[in-house]
Amino acid sequence: MTPNSTYRLQIQPDFPFAAAGEAVPYLASLGVSHLHLSPVLEAVPGSTHGYDVTDHGRVREELGGEAGLRALARTARAHGLGLVVDLVPNHMAASPRHNRALWEVLREGPSSPYARWFDIDWAAGGGKLLLPVLPGRIGDELERLEVADGRLRHGEQEFPLRPGTEGLALPELLDAQWYRLGWWRLARTELNYRRFFTISDLIGVRVEDPEVFEATHAKIVELVRDGVVDGLRIDHPDGLADPEAYLHELRRATGGDCWIVVEKILTGEEHLPGGWPVAGTTGYDALRRVDGLFVDEAGAAELAEHYRRFANPAGDRGGHWEATEHRAAYKVVTHELASEVAHLTRTAAAVCATAPALRDHALWALRAAVRELLIRVPVYRPYGTDAVDVLTEEAAREARETFTVPEEAAAVDVVRDLALGRLGDGPEQRAFRIRFAQTSSALRAKSVEDTAFYRYTPLVSANEVGGDPGRPAVGPAEFHAYCERLARDWPATGTVLSTHDTKRSADVRARIAVLSECPQRWVKLLDDVARTPAPDGQVAWAAWQTALGFGYPYGDRLAPALLKAVREAGLHTSWTEPDPAYEQAVLDFVDAGPAGPGLYTVSLLARELDPHVRANVLGAALLHLTMPGVPDLYQETERVYLALVDPDNRRPFREGPPDEKTTVTRAALRLRQRHPDVFGPSGTYRPLTASGPAAGHCVAFARSDEAVTAVTRLSLRLAEGGGWGDTSLTLPEGRWFDAVDTGREFPGGGPVPLADLFATRPVALLSRRPVPEDGAREDTT
Repeated sequence: MTPNSTYRLQIQPDFPFAAAGEAVPYLASLGVSHLHLSPVLEAVPGSTHGYDVTDHGRVREELGGEAGLRALARTARAHGLGLVVDLVPNHMAASPRHNRALWEVLREGPSSPYARWFDIDWAAGGGKLLLPVLPGRIGDELERLEVADGRLRHGEQEFPLRPGTEGLALPELLDAQWYRLGWWRLARTELNYRRFFTISDLIGVRVEDPEVFEATHAKIVELVRDGVVDGLRIDHPDGLADPEAYLHELRRATGGDCWIVVEKILTGEEHLPGGWPVAGTTGYDALRRVDGLFVDEAGAAELAEHYRRFANPAGDRGGHWEATEHRAAYKVVTHELASEVAHLTRTAAAVCATAPALRDHALWALRAAVRELLIRVPVYRPYGTDAVDVLTEEAAREARETFTVPEEAAAVDVVRDLALGRLGDGPEQRAFRIRFAQTSSALRAKSVEDTAFYRYTPLVSANEVGGDPGRPAVGPAEFHAYCERLARDWPATGTVLSTHDTKRSADVRARIAVLSECPQRWVKLLDDVARTPAPDGQVAWAAWQTALGFGYPYGDRLAPALLKAVREAGLHTSWTEPDPAYEQAVLDFVDAGPAGPGLYTVSLLARELDPHVRANVLGAALLHLTMPGVPDLYQETERVYLALVDPDNRRPFREGPPDEKTTVTRAALRLRQRHPDVFGPSGTYRPLTASGPAAGHCVAFARSDEAVTAVTRLSLRLAEGGGWGDTSLTLPEGRWFDAVDTGREFPGGGPVPLADLFATRPVALLSRRPVPEDGAREDTT
C-alpha cells in the first residue's frame, strides 16, 4: 500500500508509543495517511534517536514494547492511518554491555556463531578486536579497571571474560582476551571492524549473510506481515555490502506489498539505480530542487563574492566550493578514515601478492592510490555498471599526476581495476570492491556534509544533505523536468523538506534564502554589526546568517549550533582536538553580537524581509505537498518550525497553535486525501507557464488536470520590478475552486491575472471539484 502522505514522529523515551497514540486524532485531522516512526527496535537505554540498535529481535521496551507498538497501530487504524517505520540494517551499537551479539563475540572470539555478524579483520588486530573505548592510554587506565561478578569493568562499561581467564592477574587477563581495550584515539588508525561513517560506537552488520539477515529482520518482517507496519524507511543503504541484493531479499521477506524507500543521497543529476525494488528515495533530492527555486542565481553569486572578501577563507583557493570540497575530502580520508584506507591497502596488497603481473607495487603507493581515487568519487557510492562513469579515466589520470615517481603511479590502475571488478571475482577482489564502495559513501558524508558544508558558507541554507552550495539556484525549467521524471519513473518516491537530520529546518532555510535576493542589504547588516568583534570573518558570517534564519536568535540555541559548526569545520578547533580559547571566543561573540546587542539589527532586517519569507515558506510547503511523490512532514512542520541541528531538531513532538502555514498544509493534505488518484502514482504532472513580464516569478503545474498548484518565487525581486502587472496564468478548461480560501473561483481555459490569483496569499491551490468549506474529513474508502 502506497501512503498518500506521512508524518514523521521522533519516538523516544520522552515521547513513547502511548504519547504518539494520544496525538493520532490531531494528526488524522491534518489529512496525513501514515505515521512515520523513528527506529522502534531495542536500542541503547536512554537513546533519543534509536539508531544505536542493540537487539533486532525486540521492540524497544522504553517506548512501550511490542504491545505498545501494536496498540499504537490499532489506534492509528481506528483513525484511518497506517504506520511506516525507520529500519536500520547497516549497524548496531558497539556497546558490549547492551549488545548481546557483540558480547558473545568478545567472549568467544572468531569461533562465536555471532562472529559472522560483523566485518572484523582479526588478522589486522593480531587476533584481537580493538575496542577504542578508554579515555586514556591503557597504562593510565589500569587503576580504573577491575574484575567483578565475572566481568571486566571500567566505570560504567562492562566487558565479558574469555572462559578460563577469570583468575588471572590483570595484565595477563587483559592479554588473554579476544579483544584489546584501547585509547579512543586509536580508532583513527588501528580500528579493525567496519563502523558507521567514522563513529566507532556503531559497528557495521553483515546483513548480506542469509543467517544474519534472518536473525536481524525476523521481528520487523513479522510486524509487516501482521499488518502492524505498512512501510519501511531504510537507513543508509550505501553502507551495505550489496544494497540491491539486500533490497530484493527484503522485498521477498515482506511479501512484496510493503512500501519501501531508501535514504539514498543522490548527487547532482545522479539517478537512483533502476533495478532497486523500492518506491524511491526518502526525498533529499526533492529538497534540493524545492529549495533551489527560492534562490536567486545572480544574487547567490554576488553573495559568494562578498563572502570571499569578508570571510577570507584560508587554504581553499579564495573560497570556492570545488576547492573546499576537495580539501575537506583529503583531510577526512587522511585522518578520520585512516583505518579504512589501511584496510583497503592491505586487501589490495593481498590481491597483488597472488598475481605475478601485479607484484612489486609498494604498500605506500597502493595506499596513496586508494586515497587519491576515493577523493575523486563524485557521488556517495559507485554502483554496478555506472561505476565506470564515476571512476573515470580522467579521475585516474588526476590521481596518477599526484605521484612524483611516474612508475609508482601504476598503482592507481591496480586500485581502479579492483574497484571496478576487473581483476577477477575472488574473495579478496570482492572484499576490496565492496569495502571501497562502503568507504566512498563514508568519505563523502563526512567530508561534504560534516566538513565542507561548515567551511563554505556564502548562503548557509544551501548547505543541506544532497545540496550543492556551489550551485544553489534551481530554475523553473529544471524543477519541472525533475518532477516530470519523478512522475514517470518514481511516482511513489518520498519527498521531504525537513528531517531529523537537516542542519536547518525548511523554514530557517527559507528565511536565509531571501538574502540571495538582496545581497546588498546583507552587506549593510554586516557593516552595521561590525563593531562586535568575532574570532574570524567566517564564523561571523555564518553566525549572523543563522541568527537571521531564526528571526529572533535565541542564544541558548544559536550558541550550541555555532559551536558544532566550528568543530565540524575543523579549521580552528574540532571534536577531537578542541581549542578551548577559540571556542570560548565563539561563545563570547554570540553573547556580545547575534544574541546580544546585535539582536535589534537582525530583527530590523528580519521584519523588512518577513513578507518575502512568508512567500518562501508557503511556496516551499505547497510545492512539497503537491508535487509527484509521497510527502513526509517532519513533526510540527505543519506550522512554522524553526530548528537547527540536533538535539534542537530531535526534540519530542509538541502540538502547537495553528498558523497560516497550517492552513495551507491542511488544505493540501485534505485535497490529496479526497483525490488519491490525482496525486498518487497514477496521477500525471503537467507544467503550466505564466505569460507576461513577471512570468519567471511564478511556478505552476497541474496534477492530472484536476488540481493546480501555483506559487510565487523570488518575491522580493518581483516587488522591486513592480509586481505582477499584467502577468497571467492560463488554467486548464473548466471551473476552478480555491482549496485554501474556499469561496474563491476562477474560470479555466483563459488567462487569469496572477495579481488576482495571489490576491490573498503568495500561493494558490485550485481544485476542479468544489472543496467543502468546513474542510471535513471525507471517507475515501
